[in-house]
Amino acid sequence: MATPYLVHPAATVNIGINAHLLAGKAGYRRAGIHHYIFEVLRHLPRDDAGGLRYIIYTRQLDGWDDRPDWQPSGTRLPTENRLARIAWERAVWPWQARRDRLSLIHSMAFVMPRFAPCPVAVTIYDLSFVHYPEDFPAMQQRYLMAETARSCREARRIVTISESGRQDVHERFGVPLERIEVVRPGVADHYRPLPDQAVAAFRARNGLPERFLLHVGTLQPRKNIPLLLEALSRLNRPDLPLVLAGGKGWIYEAIFARVQELGLSDRVHFAGYVPDEDLPFWYNAATALVCPSRYEGFGLPVIEALACGTPVLASNTSSLPEAGGTAARYFDPQSAGELADLLASFLADETSRDRARQAGPAQAARFTWERAGQEMAAVYRRLVAGSLPVAGGHGAG
Repeated sequence: MATPYLVHPAATVNIGINAHLLAGKAGYRRAGIHHYIFEVLRHLPRDDAGGLRYIIYTRQLDGWDDRPDWQPSGTRLPTENRLARIAWERAVWPWQARRDRLSLIHSMAFVMPRFAPCPVAVTIYDLSFVHYPEDFPAMQQRYLMAETARSCREARRIVTISESGRQDVHERFGVPLERIEVVRPGVADHYRPLPDQAVAAFRARNGLPERFLLHVGTLQPRKNIPLLLEALSRLNRPDLPLVLAGGKGWIYEAIFARVQELGLSDRVHFAGYVPDEDLPFWYNAATALVCPSRYEGFGLPVIEALACGTPVLASNTSSLPEAGGTAARYFDPQSAGELADLLASFLADETSRDRARQAGPAQAARFTWERAGQEMAAVYRRLVAGSLPVAGGHGAG
């Protein structure tokens, strides 16, 4: 049953946004969801007239004071910790929503508050925990499954970050397609082809060769890095190293073990977490980005690399063809042999690489954060206007 909503007459429309997954420290938590939340909030259209106020619930309180329509709201709970964040979502959030007389709540990551006093929108980034439950710690997987199913039953609107994700939520949880919005990520302006001299200097500072393959992403099972390692071992190119740029996520020990088993210690380099401001140099310096992921909600590194003019080889599954379009080349993420063959043919074909470099920026230009902010604001306007009935569905089944 849908939650009944209280009506609070107020001159200002208050939209409360749960942004507790914004990360303060450098590390893998500053990739992915953090990046999406940060950029969408930053690109929400301004309302200088004073009729709209975004109340941003987050521990990261700095930087929200340069717009009159932003109001940060913190908590003493250390919500960087998962259990503390769950406690805030269950016990504190509903109380704060009433205190702040919200007209709309937006949960930017899977979980909606219980006993919400107003309509709720929920962003669901992907359903990897549904398709690959073994890739998650058991308690985390069960929590995500239960709370996402509840959000799909009770939220007024579901937001996904790709059309692939929209179809996935519809098929798995039965949410009608007309109740699911797509707000795709964008690519920032600093992702672009850089001058050759600057790229050469970056290579020299980091001891990088003229050619290398690059993978960007948190070290976790879904990224399918062992398959990439297997393909590299089959590729007769001992002069071509692989750089894995990304922080340690979870269940990552198998990646290091596989490097040892395949005898690739001298060909695989772990760059660790790379700050956003350095990523354009890594993309520009690389011969190609390889994305063997079994499942992605969107695949932000794909459009970032394309924007830099870096060729992309990606899995032919989930949302990755949606991100890469005709500018990327694709392979079966279950076949190390197919990836090895694609790499060999790609490396031997200079004309193909040139075409990929030229096509990339045009494909990436289709995705902007300005557009994402405008699309999210349009979802808010429709919900505040009360034009949508409560989303229905048959639940997790």
